[in-house]
Amino acid sequence: MKVLVTGAAGFIGAHVTRALLERGDSVVGVDNINDYYDPKLKYDRLGWIDGHPNTHLFRFFKLDVADQQGMSELFANEQFDKVIHLAAQAGVRYSIENPHAYISANVVGFMNILEGCRHNAVAHLVYASSSSVYGANEAMPFSVEHNVDHPISLYAATKKANEAMAHTYSHLYNLPTTGLRFFTVYGPWGRPDMAPIKFTKAIMAEETIQVYNYGNHRRDFTYIDDIVAGVVHTLDHTATANTQWQAQAPDPASSKAPWRVYNIGAQTPVHLLTFIETLEKALGKVANKELLPMQPGDVQDTYADVEALVNDVGYRPKVGIEKGVEAFVKWYKEYHSQHLSLVQ
Repeated sequence: MKVLVTGAAGFIGAHVTRALLERGDSVVGVDNINDYYDPKLKYDRLGWIDGHPNTHLFRFFKLDVADQQGMSELFANEQFDKVIHLAAQAGVRYSIENPHAYISANVVGFMNILEGCRHNAVAHLVYASSSSVYGANEAMPFSVEHNVDHPISLYAATKKANEAMAHTYSHLYNLPTTGLRFFTVYGPWGRPDMAPIKFTKAIMAEETIQVYNYGNHRRDFTYIDDIVAGVVHTLDHTATANTQWQAQAPDPASSKAPWRVYNIGAQTPVHLLTFIETLEKALGKVANKELLPMQPGDVQDTYADVEALVNDVGYRPKVGIEKGVEAFVKWYKEYHSQHLSLVQ
């Protein structure tokens, strides 16, 4: 297949690109390489992709998904079979500080993806949603059958908007779309604004780490390999209409249009303090902790019900927290013995 991967220089995007190359797909990657965090890490990820034996199947374009003309031309020129849309402005707390960036990247950008798929006969669009859409919901585990009408951050609201926009295009144009609600992804090549790298950097430097909600958060930490396998499996299972869908009792996760949403999470919520202890063990060092209250936009806990993914796509996450953290720490030490961008 010829697949477009947006956000190809990002954490998940780089891993997904490598997985597609591994099985022989032709991949076109796009990324705007913005400075939300150090662009050097993004270029290093692209270098990692270029190190794959099948790199001849990969081409990269520096392009912003919010660029309507640029994206329209890309779709018209390349004629993709399928699309994996991972580009987004990430970060719950940053969405409070800089809300306009989220509308541009996550709403306008997604509009351009939908239009590109619509006008160029794309067979399946798989896109990144987020566990943050569950917002004020406290029923555990989070199920795709739950209501998601109460987001508590603008980031979450844009991801919920993506799901609604995708449904519209699935309904109007019979475009198969699948949204994947990711749960706290971590692993090699991760984002430096997320807890695993922030904590690891501070612990190694013997600096204090800030632990919000006094460490009482629970997060469904999901290792990157599980996310990637879920994305690729989903890409291969094109969304179909639910022939049993009833307007009088609507199923929130499917439709009479070819539209689906799934959770991808480890299905094992871990207390934040337990995650830190696991990290300390892998690093062989103890963290200095500053316990702080809950931050605006944060949710108390996340916990994924992935049975819909298992039943429809045939994939269940497998990597436990100890194995995942060990692999992450191994990469971190190796990477930072050569690249100092995240430790200075």
